[in-house]
Amino acid sequence: MVLTLSGKILGGEDHELIKSEIRAVLDQGHPDIVLDFTDVPWLSSNGVGVLVSAHTTVQRYHGRLKLCNLKERDVSVLDVTRLLPVFDIHESVQEAVASFSQNLDEAKGG
Repeated sequence: MVLTLSGKILGGEDHELIKSEIRAVLDQGHPDIVLDFTDVPWLSSNGVGVLVSAHTTVQRYHGRLKLCNLKERDVSVLDVTRLLPVFDIHESVQEAVASFSQNLDEAKGG
């Protein structure tokens, strides 16, 4: 399932909105989620907290969360906060979606 985010992600109301969307998708039986940042011009440090919360929620459902189309500045923020290794980041939606099946192939030894 691909969720396309838009606008600045600053925390607060954004946190509740993103959290409720992710839970709805998980409750519908879609444990693997891609968050598309194409239309996100700004990710604040509080916004990074939103991503950590999303990651934790998806893991509780035994799902996988992938991020794509992050701005270079956002990747730098994740790097500085030492959270870059926590997230599976891809260049595009297509690459992120394809990586789900690649991970399954690797887990099966193929």
